Amino acid sequence: MTEAIHTRCCIAGGGPAGMVLGFLLARRGVDVVVLEKHGNFLRDFRGDTIHPSTLEIMHELGILEDFLKRPHQEIRELEAQIGKESAPIADFTHLPTHCKFVALMPQWDFLDFIKEHASRDPTFHAEMNAEVTDVVEESGGVVGLRVKTPEGELEIRAELTIGADGRHSVVRDRAKLHVIDLGAPMDVMWMRLSRRPTDPAQTFGHVDRGKFLVLLNRESYWQCAFVIPKGKAEEIRQQGIELFREQIAALEPGWLTAWENCAIGRTSVY
Repeated sequence: MTEAIHTRCCIAGGGPAGMVLGFLLARRGVDVVVLEKHGNFLRDFRGDTIHPSTLEIMHELGILEDFLKRPHQEIRELEAQIGKESAPIADFTHLPTHCKFVALMPQWDFLDFIKEHASRDPTFHAEMNAEVTDVVEESGGVVGLRVKTPEGELEIRAELTIGADGRHSVVRDRAKLHVIDLGAPMDVMWMRLSRRPTDPAQTFGHVDRGKFLVLLNRESYWQCAFVIPKGKAEEIRQQGIELFREQIAALEPGWLTAWENCAIGRTSVY
C-alpha cells in the first residue's frame, strides 16, 4: 500500500529555489518536506554564482561566517574583452551589502551547505531519491504529491504544495498551470576549456560580432558558457566539433577537451 505523510508544506525540487525556500520556512517553524529526485546534488554545468543579495540573506540568517569558511572564489570586478579591447563591465565593491562580491561555489557544495543548516531545524525534512510523479487532487485543488522512492510509492499530503522542479516541472504539467513564456532569444552551451598558467585569474567574458563567451575560473579549467541562438543546439552539433572549436578559438584559443562535456541549458544566477 502507498504510504501517506502529512505536512504543512511540500516542495518538489531540491535545487537552490526549493532548498532555500524550505530552509526559510523551517526557520519560521513551518513543517516542510523538500523532495529531490536524485541521491545527491553532484551535477556539472549548473549556476554556480551566489550574488551579494543572497549572501546578505545568509548574513541575516546568521550562517554567512560559516559559508565563507567553505572553499569559494570572490569576484569583486568583472572584465570583458570586446573585440581586441578590454574593459571593466561591473564593480561590486560599492554595494551596500556585507559582501561586496559575487561568490563562486559549485552548486552541489552550496546545496549541501543549505541542506546541512536547514536540517538542524526539526521542522525541515529533505527526502533524497524521491521523484515526484503526479499531484494529488481533491475538490478541484492540489492537496499533495505522489512520489516514487527506492522503498516504494509515497503520498505526501500538504496544506501548501510548491513546484520548484525546474523547466520540465512535473508539478506544473500535472496541475495544468499556464506557462508564461518570456521569449528568451538564446540558449547556452556549457563546456570546459583547459586553463593555462598564463591565463588571467579573474572571471571574464569575450564579446565579438555575433558571439559571446563567458569564462568562469575553476582553477584547473574554465567553465564556459557560449551563447547561441534559441533552438540552434542540434544544428551546431550536426556541424561537428571542429567547426565549433574554430568558433571558440576565434574568441579564446583554449582547447575544448571533449564534445560530450557540452550541455544545453539556460543561464541561471543565485
